[in-house]
This record gives sequence, C-alpha cells and structure tokens, in this order.
Amino acid sequence: MGITHARTVTLPVADLDRAGEFYTEVLGFAVVADRTVGPVRHLEVAPPGARTGFALSVAEQGCGHGIVLESDDVDGDCARLAAAGVHVEEPEDHPWGRQAGFTDPDGNAFVLAGPVPDGY
Repeated sequence: MGITHARTVTLPVADLDRAGEFYTEVLGFAVVADRTVGPVRHLEVAPPGARTGFALSVAEQGCGHGIVLESDDVDGDCARLAAAGVHVEEPEDHPWGRQAGFTDPDGNAFVLAGPVPDGY
C-alpha cells in the first residue's frame, strides 16, 4: 500500500469561526489551512508540528468525509482495495490533489488523497 499516514480527520461543527477559536485559542492548535473553494470554506487546524490535522466541517457545506489517508499512489491503492472487494470511488483530480473515497465494512468514511500540490 502507498498509504503513508492519516493526514486529516474531519470533525463536524455547528459554527466554523467558533470552532476555530476553540481549537486555536483554547487548545493552542495552529491554522493549517483556511480557504474557500466555491461555496465551501475549508478550515483545518492541528497541534504545532503534527502530521495529522482536523478539518472543521459544517454539514450544510456539503463536505466532510471522515478520515483522510495520504497516499503516494492513490490509483494503485484504489486498485488494491477494489481487488479486495472494497467499493472505492473513481479517483478524481481537485485543486487540492487527487483523491478517492471508500468506506470500511462498518460504513466509516475514508478519503485516499495524494499529497497536496505545491502552492495550494
């Protein structure tokens, strides 16, 4: 497998600004990303120096798969998972990188994502 680490865990929140303040001002996390893509605002926070961040997601924005696993071979990992009987979405290219979704046998959602492109 080309999966190298858990990059992001999506946390559902009611208010992005309030949640962002809690994670940064109370817990001392750093803002990893705060950008708007179309109608969706992406706010990601993480403890300083951490490899895994937390994407704060408001359900009405239509985003929020569960855990993002970074892979250095998204297409190869998708093929291996499909061969093992896992239903995997077709990989797609986005401004934030190539990715595909899948679920485990209990319905927990995952995203396989390639590295974030430079400049994003």
